[in-house]
Amino acid sequence: MAKVTLGKTGITVEKNSFGALPIQRISKEKAVKLLRKAYEHGVTFYDTARYYTDSEEKVGAAFAGMRDKVYIATKTGAQDAESFWRELQTSLEKLKTDYIDIYQFHNPSFCPKPGDGTGLYEAMLEAKERGLIRHIGITNHRLHIAHEAVESGLYETLQFPFCYLATDKDVELVEACREAGMGFIAMKALSGGLINNSKAAYAYLAQYENVLPIWGVQRESELDEFLSYIDNPPVMTEEIAALIEKDRKELQGEFCRGCGYCMPCPVGIEINNCARMSLMIRRAPSAAQLTEEMQAKMKLIEKCLHCGKCKTKCPYGLDTPVLLEKNYKDYCEILAGKQC
Repeated sequence: MAKVTLGKTGITVEKNSFGALPIQRISKEKAVKLLRKAYEHGVTFYDTARYYTDSEEKVGAAFAGMRDKVYIATKTGAQDAESFWRELQTSLEKLKTDYIDIYQFHNPSFCPKPGDGTGLYEAMLEAKERGLIRHIGITNHRLHIAHEAVESGLYETLQFPFCYLATDKDVELVEACREAGMGFIAMKALSGGLINNSKAAYAYLAQYENVLPIWGVQRESELDEFLSYIDNPPVMTEEIAALIEKDRKELQGEFCRGCGYCMPCPVGIEINNCARMSLMIRRAPSAAQLTEEMQAKMKLIEKCLHCGKCKTKCPYGLDTPVLLEKNYKDYCEILAGKQC
């Protein structure tokens, strides 16, 4: 059984944690069942967010009456102190708790600091002093903001995308967190679904002793897969290394991670799905991607205004309109003979 300690927080948990974003897509009954099953099999760290619709409510329902048995991390997207306190109170109510283990700024476009004029960090400090939160964290998709958070010394944890498609710069960030005594929480360990071998994904992250992966779970079969790794954690083998190298050659570079920060689109394009369709369709069972409904969604790309709004919001600096056009062209070719 592998364990990881989140830096100076002292929080030590199974290196196999639960990302609760996907449970917003299932019923409360099913979500509670999944969450409790995870706990019963040794998972004690759960990550959610105020903006994941009813995810916090489901996590709260699952662990009511046993709050001291688990660690709960959630996030605020507040832009000022007033909304910070409002969102914190809502999270506490939804989670049925009087404290949050790690409260994180949710992908801010800047690194909140004391005296920056927003009052956000001051509010975070006050919340900690009042015992409403125990540790201060930040999540991001931008390397420069992540590094600024590490260098500031103001944060106890960083949540950042990290998987075997990571670049050398991403690995440097992980090492910077280790040296600073910051906990590193790896989101998108399956790169939003592009990585379809969880064993390889786990084995890669297992090489980094300070990294805690949070796996997005929606189905019991997915949970069972990750739970099986608690007693039998995958390790790097020549076979897994070869698979990873093949995927890196195919997928590294200018591809959409599906984070969704480019949304919404003024003409209704599902950018976070459509901008990576050609990769998804080649790596996952294609039937679900070739339905009439999906074809209609892809066809909306023809209505792209080239307004550039999505491009300016992409944390990875992608030229999203160009990527959409490329994916639409590839999709039409894959349809092979169907009207597009």
